[in-house]
Amino acid sequence: MVDQLRSISVTVEEPRPGAFHWVLLEASEDASVWTLLESAERPFKKYHQAMAAGLVALQGMIENLDVGPREAGEDEDADPVGRKVTGPFGFGDLPL
Repeated sequence: MVDQLRSISVTVEEPRPGAFHWVLLEASEDASVWTLLESAERPFKKYHQAMAAGLVALQGMIENLDVGPREAGEDEDADPVGRKVTGPFGFGDLPL
């Protein structure tokens, strides 16, 4: 059984000029309240690099990219063993 899709956002913050960090946030039942899930440990020099790395981090959290991130239970057809995730913005393969 597939459970409800989680509302996860990838965003980029710039705490100081030229230091870009990706951030994964998840909306609660109250869509105006977001919880930090994960963030970059080190900054990137360019916005697009941070955004791409954030998307890769999000994709790495997902058992089955065909159905997206789900609440507990995940998709029963998911095969996490030996899976690969699509690279930044859907181009290329990145092994887990």
